[in-house]
Amino acid sequence: MNIALWITAGLLAALYLAAGLTKAGRPREQLLTDPRMGWAADYTDGGVRAIGLVEILGALGLVLPQATGIAQVLTPLAAAGLAVVQLAAARLHLKRGETSSLPMNAVLFLLAALVAVGRIGG
Repeated sequence: MNIALWITAGLLAALYLAAGLTKAGRPREQLLTDPRMGWAADYTDGGVRAIGLVEILGALGLVLPQATGIAQVLTPLAAAGLAVVQLAAARLHLKRGETSSLPMNAVLFLLAALVAVGRIGG
């Protein structure tokens, strides 16, 4: 089970790190040119950057505490936080009528929840 949790956490961390760096590092106007990022029109520049920062911190929290053995309780907390991010994203996509995004939100939610529950026990 530990190997499966490492693989899942690693894949999630890579995905969230890339997504977070994109949101935190690119101007909102540039993000809006991507049809998948239309939601950014509903947020300020600071709001989009804050979402990116949350994703970056979540990605680091999925891996670093377990890898270093320091404050390992942060890994399930980071995973739970990223699951909440997916619930909020799904809510936003539903509100905007972007139902094609919901399957990905569901998969990412389930994977983050799996890591959270799997790492709670240690």
